[in-house]
Amino acid sequence: MRPQGALDAGMNEKRLEGSPAAVGHWIGGVRVRPAGEQAPVFNPARGVKIRTVGFATEEEVDRAVRVAATAAESWSQVPAQRRARVMFRLKELLEQDKKPLAALISEEHGKTLADAEGEVARGIEVVEFACGAPQLLKGELSDNAASGVDTYSLRQPLGVVAGITPFNFPAMVPLWMFPIAIVCGNSFVLKPSERDPSPALRLAELMQAAGLPDGVLNVVQGDKRAVDALLAHPLVGAVSFVGSTAVARRIQSQAIACGKRVQALGGAKNHAVILPDAPLDSVVEALVGAAYGAAGERCMAISVVVAVGEQTAERLVERLRARLAHLKVGASDVPGVEMGPLVSDAHRRRVREYIEAGAREGAQLVVDGRSAPHSSGEGFFLGPTLFDRVLPHMRIYREEVFGPVLCVVRVSDYAAAVQLVNTHEYANGAAVFTRSGELARRFVQDAEAGMVGVNIAIPVPVAFHSFGGWRNSLFGDHAAYGMEGVRFYTRLKTVTERWPDETPTHADFSMPTTK
Repeated sequence: MRPQGALDAGMNEKRLEGSPAAVGHWIGGVRVRPAGEQAPVFNPARGVKIRTVGFATEEEVDRAVRVAATAAESWSQVPAQRRARVMFRLKELLEQDKKPLAALISEEHGKTLADAEGEVARGIEVVEFACGAPQLLKGELSDNAASGVDTYSLRQPLGVVAGITPFNFPAMVPLWMFPIAIVCGNSFVLKPSERDPSPALRLAELMQAAGLPDGVLNVVQGDKRAVDALLAHPLVGAVSFVGSTAVARRIQSQAIACGKRVQALGGAKNHAVILPDAPLDSVVEALVGAAYGAAGERCMAISVVVAVGEQTAERLVERLRARLAHLKVGASDVPGVEMGPLVSDAHRRRVREYIEAGAREGAQLVVDGRSAPHSSGEGFFLGPTLFDRVLPHMRIYREEVFGPVLCVVRVSDYAAAVQLVNTHEYANGAAVFTRSGELARRFVQDAEAGMVGVNIAIPVPVAFHSFGGWRNSLFGDHAAYGMEGVRFYTRLKTVTERWPDETPTHADFSMPTTK
């Protein structure tokens, strides 16, 4: 393994096609200057343009897919153990590169450096899981399933698969996808968010440095046109997506119409149910981190608190109000900062509109983030916002705000709390806080959500389990990473074979049975 200095030097010497005037593509192991339109990339903490990103044309997408298809022919024949060794090297390189990669994420997204490093760490966990490919891809064997007949199963790659990833986790979500897809023998075309496009290129460089053959991983920057080109391309066999429900639904319908597999993770409105016996001081700290970390731009952020009982609600809201008065908002390089800016000015305006709608519809605005010191200065900052006495018909309850806005809904009992969780459009995650093992166990059974936390506000599964919601939070049959990822990126083939001593002398027109 080369030292980090040698790695950086090697990356600086990478072959380039044209001048890197904008953040471009990675096709066939080469940085490619974009031929299409360009858009600005901002530093959200400063509110200024720091670079541009080029959008792929249909021809560039086609080229990336065809390069990937050619690479898949040979890569699929590489033994799983050798493919896994590339992942072992990638894990080491990611650990060496954690801080520079986190700094790049923070620069374009705005999240704090500590949060960005945590994102990279969770991505590394999926790479660690992918290192077990020889075990993960083993089939099953039934010896002598019938007289002289053996039956066994194989899991084989699909060919070219694509990933369309969101701005809020520009490293972690791609790492949910391409390590598992690639270690299963596929090639991969990644379309990252145009808001923070640089981390994807860094990941591609690290994959090449880890020994991945050119063309197995490709990156095309772009917008809806690039997505549509991937969905329509006949050589793409499957599409993974993380983003809003509206787009997830569209991607599912378009991809299925083109005969592709789909794994599309959509929106969320995660509820945290606070029972009267919960230790409120620790609950408040858990809720503040889960609701306002990354400025609420997480699909597993807690955005609704369901307080059971008026006394529970009164005590909880007062503690939340006091804690938010000391929440430190600022740029990621300022010591002690807990929450950074939103990703763009347009998104900040959208979140402000939700706050205005909540106040207009009658929710009690306990803490107004619009009046925070950073809200009108440079950068795309918005302070933490807290609503109380939110009702289910209000927009701030029904829709995904995706910002630093927390809603408190008051209910009378446990049954009413569970009904709220189970009747919401989204069913990504839900959590319960209680000292009662009996009630916690009931909630685990009763809650209709893909991921459930017990005294844990953000129940994101570890890499050897899988991530996915229910209802309008997931479109497709498979969740992300873990064994669900392995199943999604492979096809099952079952073989039944016999080696008779002599050729049968007559045809058998009956359905074969076990004899």
